[in-house]
Amino acid sequence: MQPRISMITLGVRDLEQSIDFYENGLGFPRMESPPEVAFFTLNGTWLGLFGRESLAADAHVSAEGSGFNAFSLAHNVASEAEVDAVVQQAVDAGAALVKKPEKVFWGGYSGYFTDPDGHLWEVAHNPHFWVGPDDDDAQ
Repeated sequence: MQPRISMITLGVRDLEQSIDFYENGLGFPRMESPPEVAFFTLNGTWLGLFGRESLAADAHVSAEGSGFNAFSLAHNVASEAEVDAVVQQAVDAGAALVKKPEKVFWGGYSGYFTDPDGHLWEVAHNPHFWVGPDDDDAQ
């Protein structure tokens, strides 16, 4: 298996609300897609939104579940000020603030929010490791 993630698909309770959050709130560019799913192009991968029940049925697993899912999605940015701005943008779009941005033990600066379905996102500035849109390693 090659070390890459082609797509991240999030199971959501309210597809239209989640589309609005990611497209209008966070500014993710939406791709053409059938009405029962939404796709957003990211930098080298895609984000998919699919009904929670339908995604669980497709994988043959239970749709029940709550609490911490044991993973987070991360978005690295170029500065501490950008961390503050992105976290605020998410909160303004309807995200719940989980951890206010602050300096962290590994030498960076980060904050956490959850999307309308409770998916955990970290926004971080890591002065030791930056992969951005102009970096050759971002592909």
